[in-house]
Amino acid sequence: MNFPTVNDLPATLAELLRYDASSPLIFSSGLFLFLFAGFLFFYGMLRRATTARIVYVILFSLYFYYKSSGIYFLLLLFAATSDYGIARALHRTQRPAMRRLWVALSVAVNLGMLGYFKYTNFLIDIANQFFGEGFLQFRNIFLPVGISFFVFQSMSYTIDIYRRELKPLDNWCDYLFYLSFFPQLVAGPIVRARDFIPQIRRNPVVITREMFGTGVFLILTGLFKKAVISDYISLNFVDRIFDEPLLYSGFECLAGIYGYALQIYCDFSGYSDMAIGIALLLGFRFPKNFDAPYKSATITEFWRRWHISLSSWLRDYLYISLGGNRKGRIRTYVNLLLTMLLGGLWHGAAVRFILWGALHGTALALHKVWLALIPGAKPSGAQMHWWSRAAGMALTFNLVCFGWLMFRAESMQTVGLMLHQIFYNFNPAIVPQVLAGYTGAFLLIALGYGLHLLPASVDAAARQAVVRSPLLLQVTMAAAMIWLVMQVKSSDIQPFIYFQF
Repeated sequence: MNFPTVNDLPATLAELLRYDASSPLIFSSGLFLFLFAGFLFFYGMLRRATTARIVYVILFSLYFYYKSSGIYFLLLLFAATSDYGIARALHRTQRPAMRRLWVALSVAVNLGMLGYFKYTNFLIDIANQFFGEGFLQFRNIFLPVGISFFVFQSMSYTIDIYRRELKPLDNWCDYLFYLSFFPQLVAGPIVRARDFIPQIRRNPVVITREMFGTGVFLILTGLFKKAVISDYISLNFVDRIFDEPLLYSGFECLAGIYGYALQIYCDFSGYSDMAIGIALLLGFRFPKNFDAPYKSATITEFWRRWHISLSSWLRDYLYISLGGNRKGRIRTYVNLLLTMLLGGLWHGAAVRFILWGALHGTALALHKVWLALIPGAKPSGAQMHWWSRAAGMALTFNLVCFGWLMFRAESMQTVGLMLHQIFYNFNPAIVPQVLAGYTGAFLLIALGYGLHLLPASVDAAARQAVVRSPLLLQVTMAAAMIWLVMQVKSSDIQPFIYFQF
């Protein structure tokens, strides 16, 4: 039996200070649990020392990011300094033309930074395909972990100030605190400045029993989803299918796609749960980022439930800026398609991500057409008859899974191979053999979907049970969860999927 106190904790100060690109610091690692326990102890001592607490959290956040991206933590400092200064200049400027220039500068700096690190390799590959291999040699640019998240977060701050919905901060440290706050730094949720900034200088920090218990519940459920369900089915089933699809039947390929749909949900929502839970233990409230998305009966409802902080960001800062639904139906459909195409590019620089965004944009536009043409059509499942909702859930889930196929596959060739196996080599006769060979993976897949589809009232009751539990029982539950994670974990820590975005 391997316990984090033996194998996962740092042996020397050199290990604590060392940056290793192959193993970023993640919430489910023994090293983070060790560091966070120490951090929490001193944080509690600074509950009433506002300035010292802010500096302390900033330093830990920068260290946390350094362990994930090395010297590129300087990018975070650059982004914070740039938008802090631009926001203050923007607020002092009254002339509309100059205000547009300031906000355009902020957007250009942020998107330029994101574009360089995220899309240069992609553009070089395209150039080499057109002009011959070796036309451009500059490649393999490192992608700093979480750059897409803190860039979007910083842009929302300056855009809100431009729209006069927010006043700029007077203290650079406060803005750096907001941008670098470690629970949400590398994989979200994308927290809006207007929601977070009022919480920074509360004195003393207040952590109610409800906040503490909810934080414990979210951390434990997040650990279970990420380190038990997602990691196990990834290593023991899903990765094998996607790596060599021709070695597997169509049934196995289809099961691999459904398995990946659960894997990415448990991985990302598990991270979000832990981030929200850790923030609660520190006295901060984050918005909900997932709301049982596979219960969605329409594609519109899915995007109200999946990665809520990103979908709402795209809606408020891109879709509405393009004109939203204010310029006629055709323009609305075009705006939806453009928004999702750019959302696909946000996820990654590859043709498959563009096609993934096009699929969702087209589906959203077609759903708008359906609502306009069909009397009685409903935008979400809660308004439908049970049979209509069930049919809508099945259709939406399979559409989303088709998108996940492009999202997960290493190339469009892999997408074609898996679809070929599903439609031409399904081979249902081997189903019992497959189920017997991957019993653990299929049991966890069934458990994961079963828990996901439970009524929201069950989740709320479980949360309240943890909140009302005495501290000793909460500690016991945490120890039991860590023990369970140790039993199913592999020898290598599995990074969060969204670290690559």
